[in-house]
Amino acid sequence: MVYNTHRLHGGGGRKNVQFQNRGRRDGAAAGRVTERMEDEKKLGVYIHIPFCASKCAYCAFYSLAGRDKLMQDYQHALLRHVREYAPQLDGYLIDTVYFGGGTPSYYGAGRLISVLNALKKNGHVLRGAEITAEVNPDSVTREELAAMYRAGFNRLSVGVQSANDAVLKSLGRRHDFARAERAVRDARDAGFKNISVDLIYGLPSQKRDDWANTISRAVALKPEHISCYGLTIEEGTQLYVFKDSPFLPDDDEQADMYLYAVDTLSRYGYKQYEVSNFARRGRESAHNLKYWLGGEYLGLGAAAHSFIAGRRYGIVPDIERYSEGILYDKSVIETSEELSDFERAGEYLMLRLRTVYGISEQEYYEIFRCDMDRILNRLRFFETNGWAEQHDGRWRFTPTGFLLSNTLIGQVLEEQTRQRSQISKPWLKATEGEDPQLTMFAVGENRALKLF
Repeated sequence: MVYNTHRLHGGGGRKNVQFQNRGRRDGAAAGRVTERMEDEKKLGVYIHIPFCASKCAYCAFYSLAGRDKLMQDYQHALLRHVREYAPQLDGYLIDTVYFGGGTPSYYGAGRLISVLNALKKNGHVLRGAEITAEVNPDSVTREELAAMYRAGFNRLSVGVQSANDAVLKSLGRRHDFARAERAVRDARDAGFKNISVDLIYGLPSQKRDDWANTISRAVALKPEHISCYGLTIEEGTQLYVFKDSPFLPDDDEQADMYLYAVDTLSRYGYKQYEVSNFARRGRESAHNLKYWLGGEYLGLGAAAHSFIAGRRYGIVPDIERYSEGILYDKSVIETSEELSDFERAGEYLMLRLRTVYGISEQEYYEIFRCDMDRILNRLRFFETNGWAEQHDGRWRFTPTGFLLSNTLIGQVLEEQTRQRSQISKPWLKATEGEDPQLTMFAVGENRALKLF
């Protein structure tokens, strides 16, 4: 890999910024360049890989098994999609890249590396960018991991799910826990120093002792990050037959498992920073924080979503329609909406309350020019029940509050709506005469749709 130094021009003057590129080697690449990015626009890039070896029983994400023959066209479409975005990407510094799925590792290290290289060539991927790939233990080798690390991938999210082999089999997983342990060792041998493992609790017939064993064995892998997701039974998944089944842990049992994870992981040095996510200091997922803290991100691939300058875009969740659309200049946008100020304020509340960073009255007013008196009253009520707490002017949920977060956030949003109805003037409008913010999507709607 060659690191070239490019000089970008921001509104505040000239900035020297290092980013990754596989272009020609020049003398400037050897120099030490100070990163000054305070005034530059940051962008996360999400790339959806919807291919799997088989469909897991709980999975509700857009992914397909047995469609390997579509991989070649899909790869061509992804590469072209990246190239077409080159002019718009020029205005952003890419500080996170995330390959999700599906199973990116099943797609193949070679294809993932090619897409990442195309992104480096056509966009400003910062040298210190967090570059993540989701991998399943059964679909990745040490050699592939080493190749990915050399290409610039520096973070892995490993789908472990459980330490119980019988449970893994019932979920449709193609690996046992020993294979998961080997995948983590292989990743370390390949050079990865930032590894996350995914776990699921609330599984059919799962008891606290089984969950405690999974937590213990996951911690023994010494990952930098652990995600603990409560099982959600969704229509269309194989596990839907268990909906309302007595074989599922009840609410109290799931709550006990969740609070056990919070307490145990804390004692092992994994700080909770979001409802389901725990990390050692400085190892929080920078990409996922973009979603929760309102950052901008670009989604590429079937079923991917983007959020740019207050507008959301969703790509059609269909591999063949996506590939055909990109390769034959057809639109692949399925949804497009511009969020109102009221909706953006609601997302601020909803997303940030999922994190330990929480919300701030001052911050809310500075962004949206609106008070949150009714919301504060509700938060104080939560505080008396042990569901919320205040630190340095910021409100956040306690672990017990996180457990009830869907309900509590719903009540906060209801208070926001009630407060809005009391405001005599219209909800915030853009300042008259203010120049509109230009983004990659603001070049013109026709142009934007054509690029997709």
